Amino acid sequence: MTKPSPRATRPAGSAMQRHKAELRREIIDTAFVCFADKGYHATGIADIAGQLGIGHGTFYRYFSNKRDIIDHVIDDLAARIIDALGTENAPDAATTLDEYRAQIDRIGVALTGILTADRRVAQLLLFHATGIDDELTQRLYGLLDTADTLTAGYLDHGVELGYLRADLDTANTARAVTGMLIAGLVHSLRDPDESAIAALNQAIRRLLVDGVRKD
Repeated sequence: MTKPSPRATRPAGSAMQRHKAELRREIIDTAFVCFADKGYHATGIADIAGQLGIGHGTFYRYFSNKRDIIDHVIDDLAARIIDALGTENAPDAATTLDEYRAQIDRIGVALTGILTADRRVAQLLLFHATGIDDELTQRLYGLLDTADTLTAGYLDHGVELGYLRADLDTANTARAVTGMLIAGLVHSLRDPDESAIAALNQAIRRLLVDGVRKD
């Protein structure tokens, strides 16, 4: 009896699901190009669909409107950042200064990869998104608040265990760290040279250790 080929035994839905995922990604990528060329408000669904050669109906099977695309991008970005802060990088994972330093290095590498993987994401969120509507502006402010709270958690844990300075103002230091990360991201958009980005990230990571460690 002839065995069925691997292609024949592959679930019929797998190819379809892959095609849907690819088209969804293409819609997002094309929307970004259109937003960059014409601006968010001047870009219509017809512009995005026309670039892809698809109908309006196909677009609406994936997204409710062009605003929905930005929500998807933010959700995806937040999920990847949270995933990067998993078990070994959790705020309470480090127990010594050396472990904290190694943790900061891992997080720095992971965040750099996430935030620079597609520079259009950073450009959209940093320079365009706050002018789209109040709801999105508040959501972005919420992301900043979340970043501040997460960073403060790492600092509070270090103070509690005694490897960071006891007099550290963790709340405001966390806000300063968020500011450094945003500034670093802006510089990486201006100068995408990998060595320059690596040097800047190293300087930020040194400040996050040498600037707050217990003497």
